[in-house]
Amino acid sequence: MSDARPSATLVGAGPTGSLLAILLRRRGFRVVVYEARPDPRRHPEAPGRSINLALAARGTRALERVGLLDALRAGLVPMRGRFVHPRDGHAALQPYGTRADETIYSISRATLGHRLLEVAIAEYGVEVHFEHRLETIDWRTGHAVIRDAGDRRIDVPMRPLIACDGAGSRARRCLADAHRIEVCEEPLEHGYKELSIPPTADGAAALPREALHIWPRGDHMLIALPNDDGSFTATLFLRRRGSPSFESLADERRFAEFFDAGFADVAPLMPRSRVEWRDRPVGYLGTVRTAPWHHRDQVVLVGDAAHALVPFHGQGMNCCFEDCLALDECIAAHGDWESRFAAFYALRKPNADAIAAMSLENYAEMRAKVVDPRFQIQNALAHELERRLPDRFIPRYSMVMFHPEIPYRVAERRGRIQAEVLAALTADASSLADVDLDAATRLVAARFAPIAQDLSSVTNV
Repeated sequence: MSDARPSATLVGAGPTGSLLAILLRRRGFRVVVYEARPDPRRHPEAPGRSINLALAARGTRALERVGLLDALRAGLVPMRGRFVHPRDGHAALQPYGTRADETIYSISRATLGHRLLEVAIAEYGVEVHFEHRLETIDWRTGHAVIRDAGDRRIDVPMRPLIACDGAGSRARRCLADAHRIEVCEEPLEHGYKELSIPPTADGAAALPREALHIWPRGDHMLIALPNDDGSFTATLFLRRRGSPSFESLADERRFAEFFDAGFADVAPLMPRSRVEWRDRPVGYLGTVRTAPWHHRDQVVLVGDAAHALVPFHGQGMNCCFEDCLALDECIAAHGDWESRFAAFYALRKPNADAIAAMSLENYAEMRAKVVDPRFQIQNALAHELERRLPDRFIPRYSMVMFHPEIPYRVAERRGRIQAEVLAALTADASSLADVDLDAATRLVAARFAPIAQDLSSVTNV
């Protein structure tokens, strides 16, 4: 007896694919997922390629929608601000926001991915086929060609095919090769290596735990995100070529000299850094922009497959989860797949472009500006203006991280104007005390319309 339920085929069983599969099942779809990797719950990936995920309000909203946030809380480590470690050793916490609840959470990619996958399979009955990779798309017949572990060909009708296969998306490549879409891939001249900071001998965290730690060094930086076992996942971002670079520090001796001199306060806490430097791969960083994200009613790209980001605003996974909510709502609002995909693209493309731009800008902020006294004065003034005029002024970082009701494109536009105003107000200030706060408040009240007015003309998800 045939299954009369509407069906959807997904490629990719990572966090994005698993979350979207759950949402589709909640709408009554039969969902089949093809994943190129072995089951990651049984065959964990080797360490070295994972930057810890920063779960912010856009991501927690998606997890709340499917009832999973509470189940994940035990693995979440709150980060209340940036703990900045300048060269002079005078480290200090820079809070993210003005309220206690303005917190982001560190979670390992494996923990989140495994839990979503387990729920999709065990609780929602999603059918997942591991070691089944998308090979090509047969446009003549309207089938996706899948190869299983035994190299057998499986032709899957695209009714539709939803591609959640990540930044290196094979589906995106198939669409581009067939001239169905335009793709721009912009590699960053920097790469990264994952390192680690283990707990101390008594099991305690070696650094203050509830913060994202940053060692800004101008043209490069080290960051460390806390894990629930007391360790930190550290990531060194560095140019690929030049000096210093991955190329110039190719051997362990040169790396050790560079690291011990440039990160003297943390190097003793990282006993395996030389081995990890030698053995772990250099990770790729880049931005992917695609237009459009779909072809007719047959195939659509979701998440990193459509718009991969650099990780410097901690929004890659959050943006992907927001995509899932947006597509879910477009499915509810429209009766056919082509209309659903077109509405999804129109809704999300401007927001994806906005967060891509802000993520690139935030790299310069993290690796250099956070130790600039001018930046610190402007940051303090931004928080004070938010306290005084919360309906008109929210710092751009807070809009992105803590206000999922504000679309990325609105945050980018308002943030650009805010930056101009903050620069003007602090031009002659050596501290916040030098700023005429009453005059600043009057200026902001006159310059900025209430945020609610901006939101009345746009939608997010």
